[in-house]
Amino acid sequence: MADRLSARAAIAAVTADFTESTAPREDTAADGPLDWTGYADSRARATARTGERESVVHGLATLGGHPCVLVSFEFGFLGGSLGQRTGDRLEAAYEEAVTRRLPLVSLIATGGSRMQEGMIALTQLHRVARASARLRAAGPAQLAVLRDPTTGGGWATLGAGADVILALPGAQIGFAGSRVRPPGADPLAYTAEGQLAAGQIDAIVPQEELAATLGHWLGALAHRDPAPAAAPVPAALSATGLPRTGWEAVVRARSASRPRAEAYLDAYFGIRLPLHGDRCGGTDPGLLCGFGLREGRPVAYVAQCGTATRPAGYRTAARVIRLADRLGVPVLTLVDTPGAANDAEAERAGAGAAIADAFAAIAAARVPVTTLVIGEGGSGGALALAAPGNTHVTADSYFSVIAPELAAAILKRSPDQVHATADQLRLRPQDLVDLGVARSVVRPGPPGAGTGSARTGGDGSIA
Repeated sequence: MADRLSARAAIAAVTADFTESTAPREDTAADGPLDWTGYADSRARATARTGERESVVHGLATLGGHPCVLVSFEFGFLGGSLGQRTGDRLEAAYEEAVTRRLPLVSLIATGGSRMQEGMIALTQLHRVARASARLRAAGPAQLAVLRDPTTGGGWATLGAGADVILALPGAQIGFAGSRVRPPGADPLAYTAEGQLAAGQIDAIVPQEELAATLGHWLGALAHRDPAPAAAPVPAALSATGLPRTGWEAVVRARSASRPRAEAYLDAYFGIRLPLHGDRCGGTDPGLLCGFGLREGRPVAYVAQCGTATRPAGYRTAARVIRLADRLGVPVLTLVDTPGAANDAEAERAGAGAAIADAFAAIAAARVPVTTLVIGEGGSGGALALAAPGNTHVTADSYFSVIAPELAAAILKRSPDQVHATADQLRLRPQDLVDLGVARSVVRPGPPGAGTGSARTGGDGSIA
């Protein structure tokens, strides 16, 4: 079980700059909307024990130099439960974020809705959802930190509905609290670690790293100009010349020794902040997504790692692209896949719909999307993450409508004709530039270099 800090201790652990907002006027009904006998006494004891008059505290804060509206739950006040007064405070916090155009950060620790207020308590979830939707429409980001425990309606609104979801190690997380779960339920499924494995949260952050992590995230997600400049094209990380034949291009792209996405991202960004999972129970370890800071400027990234991309990967990519588009942050995609996963499990997981969603996210993006093909560009599974009109290629990459071996098989050609088929497909980097599919073949550059692009001649030379 994770340590349970009070609401104000949780605030103090991430910032020394917090100004509490005035709480909305409180209803003075003795035992609440249901006239639940003893409810007023329970509230009085909770106040005496915690010093708080309700289960949430909210106000203006600065984290890592970035202003925000901060909400913190007091679990010691009736289990951090949501009642009508809680809803009043949460709605006020969201409204302050809308009015000031600031991101909202929630430090959550709650057991769910308050039974002593019955359906009145439960309907506070509608209020929170409506306030959250209003803030999302206004633009600013929502970040959630899941403390121990985060269950019930607090998880299903402020928590799971946030743009970025962080959790403390060992925190209990789930819609079902510990006393209402089915007998024999796997306890791991209700933990931060289990939710991360299921793609429901983005990262687990130790308490001592939380303040710095929130500061970095706020720097990356602060609402910006909806028409930002495009992300610079990364410089190539290998100095190889252009391939002379189509098959040579394929062999180079498939080489285990060429640079992969992790190396490109490390060279490009000073700080990387990962986003993880499709929020539908799926993850794809072959796709890296998140936001990064490059010379202090935020750029969202989606990077294939050389494996067949799974439906969860495309759904995660679409989520990241849409978030970047809403916040006015440019997007960088790195393409490197033999194609979309096409096994039976992928089909059952909705491969077609997931790929379509990735295409749609890029097509609808108002922010510029920059693509660099760093290895294999396998058919629609690669094209789904490529930017129309702003795709570049490295000298050790290829892009093709289909792999040469599969093309030869479909055309009923013998195996010894695969190399000739690769030439016919015109899949070399220089072919892609000549065909207008790619804008340039990028050159190597010094560490941290932006673009190293150059057009190419049809003979394979770099112009």
